[in-house]
Amino acid sequence: MSTFKNQPISYEEIRELFLQGIDCSQVVAGAFAKESGVDQKLLRKISACFGGGMHCGETCGAVTGALMVIGMKYGHSEEGDTRQKQVMMEKTGEFKRLFREQYPSCICRDLLGHDISEKEELDKVMEKGLLLQLCPRIVEDTIKILGKIG
Repeated sequence: MSTFKNQPISYEEIRELFLQGIDCSQVVAGAFAKESGVDQKLLRKISACFGGGMHCGETCGAVTGALMVIGMKYGHSEEGDTRQKQVMMEKTGEFKRLFREQYPSCICRDLLGHDISEKEELDKVMEKGLLLQLCPRIVEDTIKILGKIG
């Protein structure tokens, strides 16, 4: 199978999408709409609940968006298809390994240094500009990592 071919998207475009209310998971999943043959609007809707670590600081939305993309391309859907399930698990492992080479965790609150499920902590994230500086970088890097998976 070939590598992922996403819609090219820059750090600045990612920031702009964030400013317009599109979350990290939605940017990642939406970047692969053309390749997956799924409407970008639908991908954004499917991934909408996963931004901000499922809006509670858990698994980073960029990571969950990436796992959705891997599932769309390599996921198994037939009962008993253990071969395809193994392929999907290998691709997931490769993604996680490459992500961990760049970031110490895949947990949103660990990456931000704040638990965004708490209002005071979210306010600190906003004051520090992390949502518009660090998060777009993580999204950009996540999309690049997906491009390396073959």
